[in-house]
Amino acid sequence: MNFTRWSARLPGTQRRAAARDDRSPVPAARAEYAQAQAAATLPDGTLPATPDTASVPTATGPALDDLSAREILGRLPVAVALLHGPDHRVAYVNEAYETAFGPRPCGAPAAETLPELAELSVLPLLDQVLRSGTARTVKSRRTAGGSSYTVTCTPVAPWDSGEATGTENPKTDGRTDSRGDGRSEGKGGVLVYAADVTDHAEAVERLRTSERRHRETAVTLQRSLLPQELEQPDDLRIAATYQPGGTDAAVGGDWYDVITLGAGRTALVIGDVMGRGVRAAAVMGQLRTAVRAYARLDLPPHEVIQLLDVLASEIDATQIATCVYAVHDPNEGQLVYASAGHLPILVRDEDGTVERAADPTGPPLGTGGWIHTSGTIALPPGSTAVLYTDGLVERRSEDIDEGVASLARALSGAKGSPQVVCDRLIRSLGVTAEHDDDVAVLVVQHPARTGADAELFHNAALDLLGGIEAAPRARAFATGVLTSWRFPAELRDLGVLATSELVANSLQHGTPPMCLGLRRTDRRLIIEVTDGDDHLPRRRQAEPADEAGRGIEIIASIATSWGSRRTPGGGKAVWCEFALPR
Repeated sequence: MNFTRWSARLPGTQRRAAARDDRSPVPAARAEYAQAQAAATLPDGTLPATPDTASVPTATGPALDDLSAREILGRLPVAVALLHGPDHRVAYVNEAYETAFGPRPCGAPAAETLPELAELSVLPLLDQVLRSGTARTVKSRRTAGGSSYTVTCTPVAPWDSGEATGTENPKTDGRTDSRGDGRSEGKGGVLVYAADVTDHAEAVERLRTSERRHRETAVTLQRSLLPQELEQPDDLRIAATYQPGGTDAAVGGDWYDVITLGAGRTALVIGDVMGRGVRAAAVMGQLRTAVRAYARLDLPPHEVIQLLDVLASEIDATQIATCVYAVHDPNEGQLVYASAGHLPILVRDEDGTVERAADPTGPPLGTGGWIHTSGTIALPPGSTAVLYTDGLVERRSEDIDEGVASLARALSGAKGSPQVVCDRLIRSLGVTAEHDDDVAVLVVQHPARTGADAELFHNAALDLLGGIEAAPRARAFATGVLTSWRFPAELRDLGVLATSELVANSLQHGTPPMCLGLRRTDRRLIIEVTDGDDHLPRRRQAEPADEAGRGIEIIASIATSWGSRRTPGGGKAVWCEFALPR
């Protein structure tokens, strides 16, 4: 504050300013005092006596020096009790104390006559205060009656009990302490000062209740925006954990998702919206919905991240988010991923070696001006991948790279189911219920199957060479493979029909090289045809007079699902799936 500017408005300032304007050699304050003296001069030319202001009665009552200790303590609006001696006998309680807790007799130990001190957890402090000579305070303790008090216990020097309370001093036995002032030796005491803070405590409790309600609302919103049940692909085992920050931390925007893309492929997503509270959770929900929509287009990971980058800036330019989008293809045994400012994926091999996904990593979503690219990391059978947010590895006392290294060490020894690995990583990194940041972890295992389980997973492929003769060769190949896989006759016939339609479509509209792929899992049959043309087929209603255009319609009618996507080499893949009977 500019005191020079505001002091001109204070009372008396104008008079002092006028005195300065008159060039008076006497300072303004002294001039005023001289004028006051002149006005008060007696007729004989003398000044009246100036009494000690401390002993002059005022309009509101007697001077402070005229009051006894009893009168001073009695006028205080807070409860006061004076205790003396090693057994803390009651020497005095004021009127406010009796109003709050009822009449209390003097002379008895406080433990017997002041039960409220036990309720307020003050009794154990009395010996400490008397012994150490240091004041102690107990804050906002509640009595059985529901009132809250903050109690301060202050040591008091030795005294005569009558001197302290304003009563007639009892006779002493002639013994004095080293000071020789007649005070009984060792009779120090404790002054108990109890302030009623019930209103304040209730206000604090209401505030805490409100904050708790707001936090519960934000956590509920956050959890409702996350997947309620993770999709479980045929070839992967997946578990995820989300833990909000401690009770003093606002909910953040951590999120994850698992999206089955068809033809055995799976998209894995994890992200973190910077900031706290409901707004961050709302932005997270919009981004997660957008990712699922873009994933249905079966775009490469870097194209999905590119679209999210534009969307994030449109949703809220002030909210910055990080994200990793990865796609697993069981035929390739690897993760194809793109990252927007997010922490690297970690993959543990079957022998315990941990590999960290390298670049490419672009800036966070919403920054714009960056062309994202995709990278790959191997995910062979028997390996485990971990996607996570910074709350798991970031600590104020260390660099985040040290946290990632700690996570890698924990992952190298983590075995068991994905949920067991999740829980172990959380414990190993020291994440507790009081952790100050949200944590999201997504664990993905590509199990190595052996024995009878391995018999349920097969692959077969045929290169489609030549012209129109490739169609009957593809049908014969499909018939033999499906028969060897011991499918029921009805499912075998449907599979052969779907193979014929997909191959015919590729021969008519595609370009070499062409390939037919058949894959079975424990839950479905997948048929896929790839070629070198990147024009994706679409489902349309053929006119009655049309001789072509019904292939995709037939496939959509007989198959459980179908789809198409562009392949990295510049071609396309068209696929369909049949659910196996249980």
